Amino acid sequence: MKINIVQGVLLGCILSVVIACNSKPGEPAATPVDKEQIKKEIQAKEDEFAKIYNTGEMKNIGYYADDAIAFYQNRPPFIGKEAIVGFLKSDLDSNTNIISFTTNEVFPSNDGNQVVEIGAYKVLDSTKTTINSGNYMILFEKRDGKYVSVREMSASDMPLQ
Repeated sequence: MKINIVQGVLLGCILSVVIACNSKPGEPAATPVDKEQIKKEIQAKEDEFAKIYNTGEMKNIGYYADDAIAFYQNRPPFIGKEAIVGFLKSDLDSNTNIISFTTNEVFPSNDGNQVVEIGAYKVLDSTKTTINSGNYMILFEKRDGKYVSVREMSASDMPLQ
């Protein structure tokens, strides 16, 4: 009988702690974010970026935050939108490649203000031969109602030459 009382009290304490930790008084329940809608929105951003890059016109690109940082292979980080766009422009001066992006997964924060995207890229030359492909991760943050890249990193899956 004593054991049943002790077990009951312990169970009650554990349940009280679990319930107390899961609810915060005065805080409304968060509205769940629509992960599929966010994925479509991020893919649209990637498609727009590819279109701008493939036309060779890097002006008016709203993809990056002013304080973005990009990590590309075999280079130091590019800090700031101006440095990233400058690198992309210099890359365009030396090639006619076509790039495409595929959003594979998105991981939005509970409020939808930040999203981590995991995707893949492919680079084709003028003969439509794949010359590079790989994967990337991007942290997007919603600023002024639109997602912008604040951190990104990519890695080629092509063998070293």
